[in-house]
Amino acid sequence: MEMFGDVRIGNYYWLRDDSRTDPEVLSYLHEENAYTDSIMSGRIKEEDVSAPLRKGPCYYYKRTLEGKEYVQYCRRLISDNQKVPYVHDIMPTGPEAPPEHVILDVNVKAQHHQYCTNTTHTPKTPKEMKYILYVIDAETQATIGEPLVGVTSYFEWAGDNALVYVMMDEILRPDKAWFHVLGTEQSKDTCLYVEKDDMFSLDLEAFESKKYLFVASESKNTRFNFYLDVSKLEEGLKVLTPSVDGIDTTVSHIGACAVNNTSSTTVLIPHRESVKIQEIQLFSDHLVVYERENGLPKIIVYHLPPISEPLRSLESGQAVSFVDPVYSAESSGSEFPSSILGFLYSSLRTPSSVYDDNMKAGISVLKKIDSSNWSTMLRTKLPNDCEIRIKVTKLTYPGAKRLLGSGHYLIPILIVYRKDLVKLDGSDPLLLYGYGLYELISGGGEMGRQWYENGKLLKKKNTFTDFIACAEYLIEKNSVLRKDCIEGRSAGGLLIGAVLNMRPDLCKAAVAGVPFVDVVTTMLDPTIPLTTSEWEEWDDPRKEEFYFYMKSYSPVDNAKAQNYPNILVTEGLNDTRVLYSEPAKFVAKLRKSKIDDNILLFKCEFGAGHSSKSER
Repeated sequence: MEMFGDVRIGNYYWLRDDSRTDPEVLSYLHEENAYTDSIMSGRIKEEDVSAPLRKGPCYYYKRTLEGKEYVQYCRRLISDNQKVPYVHDIMPTGPEAPPEHVILDVNVKAQHHQYCTNTTHTPKTPKEMKYILYVIDAETQATIGEPLVGVTSYFEWAGDNALVYVMMDEILRPDKAWFHVLGTEQSKDTCLYVEKDDMFSLDLEAFESKKYLFVASESKNTRFNFYLDVSKLEEGLKVLTPSVDGIDTTVSHIGACAVNNTSSTTVLIPHRESVKIQEIQLFSDHLVVYERENGLPKIIVYHLPPISEPLRSLESGQAVSFVDPVYSAESSGSEFPSSILGFLYSSLRTPSSVYDDNMKAGISVLKKIDSSNWSTMLRTKLPNDCEIRIKVTKLTYPGAKRLLGSGHYLIPILIVYRKDLVKLDGSDPLLLYGYGLYELISGGGEMGRQWYENGKLLKKKNTFTDFIACAEYLIEKNSVLRKDCIEGRSAGGLLIGAVLNMRPDLCKAAVAGVPFVDVVTTMLDPTIPLTTSEWEEWDDPRKEEFYFYMKSYSPVDNAKAQNYPNILVTEGLNDTRVLYSEPAKFVAKLRKSKIDDNILLFKCEFGAGHSSKSER
């Protein structure tokens, strides 16, 4: 491969087989798996029920059963004495309770399939996967009309008898929005919009009032919107906000402004340099704002005037209180007419938990703890006072590699340990984890937008040097633990790969999950899913300056004859975000070039994509 007079030789390029059927390639991967399987094993909790979500006249929840790989989707009627939602409501069970209704048993659907996943249209659902969309009668299980083939996870009801859904082009870019009337053939569907710019992808949202659907077209830096009036479907999509380069606009609806005059706006929350607004959530009587400041998320609840009254300002918001000094909090299922806010909460010592918050009274009630979480397993082996024994410390390393504004920036480091066992004298092992992309972690947005800007494009190496600096800081201060293991996944796998080449002496072991490690080759290939949309994050290596900058840190291009620590690399054969051939080539090159005798493992899941296998 030659560009700008530079020649790169890919001795293991043959490992890329887009059909995933080449016998020689599959045999190679099976041999790698056999070697890894001889060393590794695991365990899992089998029976569980999710926190019930109250919606309309029913509670909805998911159930997992012992010996079964997939979930059952269930619902149960709300009893008469619980008609008004209350944060202390508990879904009734037992012989006196309304009967459980299994809406969908995925175990049945998954029979005879190597990989099976279903989507409930959440932001975390991978948009590059293709689905078959069935509409079923929840009572009778009968299928309504013919299934829609080749759709993404983006689909929404447009009234009671129609759907809007999004489809993808040949590089798995969501590019077309379609309108479908139930009971008609898919070939008769109407195309509402086609996005022809391959740096943009479509998004679809149905927000709280249910009066409008919003179709958005977005790149990494720009987002503009169309709307569909559910009561006037025949009018089709209309422009809501125009496309302006560098302007990212997200919309929702409660009835407070006219859709035909969005330029007439009122600033409700002014910009604050140190605060990032991550999400807003509208209710009939409340506005909930999810913010991040100094690395910590906040949930702020504002009371709204009646919908019939103009919304000109907000009164002081009430912050939801949390018990841990360092934590994660994000939105969960809630109903628009309700005054109950659902949110997810976790920390390095608190398992993933579901809460309901009474926004009028400011009371939060715990509804469910994820009993499969690692922190719970820690606690089951400890006395009842173990919460006190698990400690989280937040350090800030004063980075000297680069400056933000007028002074040195701080890198937050969170440390969790058993304070009754760990001495903090350098005698205990450490697992150091990082990510570093899309405004997440170093090179992320925790400390503000500028922190993110200083870790991308021609400043991408700051992500790697920050991670190295944090490890050196912990080792030098000896206030925590001795160097031992580092870990990262996806873009964090790139972080690990780059650090291994730059500082292989930094650790004794490394784990790189689905790692993006063949940066130059991938970003030069616009036929690979995500490449064109990622140019605004990494830039385009068809430009000489970016070509040589990317090559200087790309793990595949920089693996060399030196000692490496013990390494585990994982990948899914059907991964469309990071092609399986990237880590396969990286491991093959390491096997050829490294001069040590440490263990190098590569595990390729044949029935998996970017997020592991579909089975538990």
